[in-house]
Amino acid sequence: MTPDRRLLVDTDTASDDAVALLLAAASEGATIEGVTVCAGNAPFDQQVENAKHTLALAGVDVPVHEGARTPLLKDHEYADEVHGESGLGELAPTTDVASADEHAVDYLVRSARENPGEFTLVCLAPLTNVALALAREPEFPDLLDEVWIMGGSAFAPGNVTPAAEFNFWADPDAAHMVCSRLEHTLVDWGVCVRDGTVDAEFFDRVRELNTPLARFFAAALARVRAHSRDLKGTDEAAIPDALTVASLLDPDLVIDSTTVGVAVDEREGLTRGALVVDESGTTLDSRVELIREADGARFERALLETLGRCG
Repeated sequence: MTPDRRLLVDTDTASDDAVALLLAAASEGATIEGVTVCAGNAPFDQQVENAKHTLALAGVDVPVHEGARTPLLKDHEYADEVHGESGLGELAPTTDVASADEHAVDYLVRSARENPGEFTLVCLAPLTNVALALAREPEFPDLLDEVWIMGGSAFAPGNVTPAAEFNFWADPDAAHMVCSRLEHTLVDWGVCVRDGTVDAEFFDRVRELNTPLARFFAAALARVRAHSRDLKGTDEAAIPDALTVASLLDPDLVIDSTTVGVAVDEREGLTRGALVVDESGTTLDSRVELIREADGARFERALLETLGRCG
């Protein structure tokens, strides 16, 4: 692991985001410095509460900054059929924790300006907050250490339409802007389905842990499992945001990656949010490190280690 990595996590806190926050909070090689919330999976105020509840459960005191409540230009729908109405399956937490006073975009820009080259930005949500930060500070890309994005569907069907994954579909204009301007590591939906999906046997192992974090995991992902059974007849759950954070924290989890050019279709219609990958670099600048394969067994071990903690 890279020691002393400082993380800014941008999230639309649903079940997989929550698991990602648990992994990051448990890491000995990284510290969550701040969490920003963006419109996405569930009603905005509930997403904020989900983030606060998850961080408290993980035993970390991290400010939560409220950001964009709508996409830049287009409407979007919540992913309640996947994550439940609250975004956390069977749970709908409320807290008495106050949000930070500073708007998420102001916080991202200020943090980057005051600490150039210090922060890794972890993008687990539609990219609205990040696009607004880019518009506010043109040097934003150069002020960050690294950027990791969970989004798009490179070589597999999407999870909202055949062409698009939810984060890029929800705010395609933001995704178009960010992906064209920011060098980043991209973890797409296809690799998450293949290497970041856990099955019923894994959930049995989680149940045997019988810790507060394990019980939270099971409850938060209950709707995802039910959706998988309804849609595909399989008892499993893809956890894409958690795979993204696990890959960031543990480079040995990444088996294969390649540098490519990417673009996102921001137009309304059948290909809204579609990710175009130029592997040759002949048309698009090769500025994105695309994760091609991750170690699913190693990912599961990381999850079990974190969920087994009593905290």
